Amino acid sequence: MDYKNSEAPITTITYDRSKIEAPTHNIYESISIMAKRANQINEDLKKELIDKLEEFATHNDSLEEVFENKEQIEVSRFYEKLPKPTAMAVEEWLHGGIYYRNPEETEDK
Repeated sequence: MDYKNSEAPITTITYDRSKIEAPTHNIYESISIMAKRANQINEDLKKELIDKLEEFATHNDSLEEVFENKEQIEVSRFYEKLPKPTAMAVEEWLHGGIYYRNPEETEDK
């Protein structure tokens, strides 16, 4: 998924509880699903950031030479401005973008 084009809010907002619990009819289960998705998003973003920063890394043995790489700073700033993974997960949840299933429930209900 392209997290860079996420429409999730940057700041904290209040969500309607009934909309969050509507798919599962259980607020705790809904929050648990969103938390797991937020962890997945966070892992993906972290891996992507580390890969991009490695492209600009200079491997010097000397501790005296410390350079501020402008490309690294710009990449870091871009990722800092992205919405938080939890906000992205909530946005996906509210728009039906998260697939979930409960193995305890049977299909004959």
